[in-house]
Amino acid sequence: MEGHQLKAMRPNIANMTVARCAIVMVGLPARGKTYMAKKLTRYLNWIGIDTKEFNVGEYRRKAAVGLFTSSSEFFRPDNIEAVKIREAAAKHALEDLCDWLKSGEVAIYDATNSSRARRRMIVEYLSRESVNIFFIESICNDKAIIEENIKQVKVLSPDYVMTTDKEEAIEDFKHRIQNYEKQYEGLDDLLDNDLSFIKIFNQGEKFLINNIRGHVQSRVVYYLMNIHVLPRTIYLTRHGESDFNRGGQIGGDGSLSERGQQYADELSRYIGGLNLKNLRVWTSLLRRTVQTASGLDAPKDHWKALNELDSGVCEGLTYREIEERFPDEFAARDKDKYHYRYPGGESYQDLVARLEPVIMELEKREVVLVVCHQAIARCLLAYFLDHSLEELPYIRVPLHTLIKLTPVAYGCQVEYKTFDIDAVDTYRPCPLILPPLTSEEKRRRRRMNSECTVPDCDCSTKRANPQYHSANDSKQSA
Repeated sequence: MEGHQLKAMRPNIANMTVARCAIVMVGLPARGKTYMAKKLTRYLNWIGIDTKEFNVGEYRRKAAVGLFTSSSEFFRPDNIEAVKIREAAAKHALEDLCDWLKSGEVAIYDATNSSRARRRMIVEYLSRESVNIFFIESICNDKAIIEENIKQVKVLSPDYVMTTDKEEAIEDFKHRIQNYEKQYEGLDDLLDNDLSFIKIFNQGEKFLINNIRGHVQSRVVYYLMNIHVLPRTIYLTRHGESDFNRGGQIGGDGSLSERGQQYADELSRYIGGLNLKNLRVWTSLLRRTVQTASGLDAPKDHWKALNELDSGVCEGLTYREIEERFPDEFAARDKDKYHYRYPGGESYQDLVARLEPVIMELEKREVVLVVCHQAIARCLLAYFLDHSLEELPYIRVPLHTLIKLTPVAYGCQVEYKTFDIDAVDTYRPCPLILPPLTSEEKRRRRRMNSECTVPDCDCSTKRANPQYHSANDSKQSA
């Protein structure tokens, strides 16, 4: 099958009209629901689907200010007053979710939703608002996973901020789980066969998928089947300074400068000294990343998907030359850098679509060093650090700097190591103060900037640069 046809099988969200969808979490406490909800929110926003999470626990804490709502006693099914507070909080969150979906595209309703009656109420409520519904149930009977989740996440939550005894908090949370277990009804393959859902067993050990409808649900399933919660570390760096960097030129396939080669040597020594087990090194196909990684003693993969943003007719020019030769293009890019596409080249929006397979692979790996380019690093950092699409093109990624990313429960820790090797500063700050885009404007620009220029092409990817319509578009191993 042609590489172009393979691309067509994985549509780019850019040219999709997304039907409003509510993703409803289901599961006992300490099963990773909030972890998945936050990761999903981050992923969907990153690929351009306007998404927001609604955590019912936060609504419950606000509704019961002054009450001791962290105690397991508050979650007893026979605690009538507490049940009223919890139900009111759940309804309030659902109302806010529907209000938000009047302009947004996907909302994630994060709660236990532990009874069939509660879920049917949610279905009836959202159906009246013409919202598509997709359930995600996290099932875990592995006691070690549950225990670790309680220790690492739950006892550090706002519910236990006033509890000084960690062991006491752990025991109390276990009692809370027991209270939920008394009335828990999971999704049933027969009784709930009319619903759309995925059931995830023991954090990805097994999946059961039912009645998938539409593009968003398919993307969610694809993502959930690729993420893992195992400890991992991602190292990210740009290539060493290149001759093009020194000349102020963008793009191209230049070689390392003398200082760039010095960085490559120091990087190899530093990474070697860390004694990282199972390290894998990824580079683009471009000369400067391959040269930067050449001294690293680890298996290497060279990804075409990691190539720098294609500047089209502006490749090899300086920003001053672009402003002089193409003043209208220069001004247009300053007004909307994320969606702007160079004539014959790419936009940051295109890069995100190109990098999605890379993200899926990073989610599976234990230790990876990615040697890439400024625009590529910005897209990857925006995913892991939850930057908005407006912020993404202006993330600062200096040369000769190693970035360590350590995914944690509800986010990602980041550390920077700057090497004492001079390099030019390639950062160009946003020259304009622009108002945030509305959800409707984001969708309009997403569609406006997603037309494919390949002749006689019906590819749903709609990428403008013809080179990405060729075969062998993933990676080559070395």
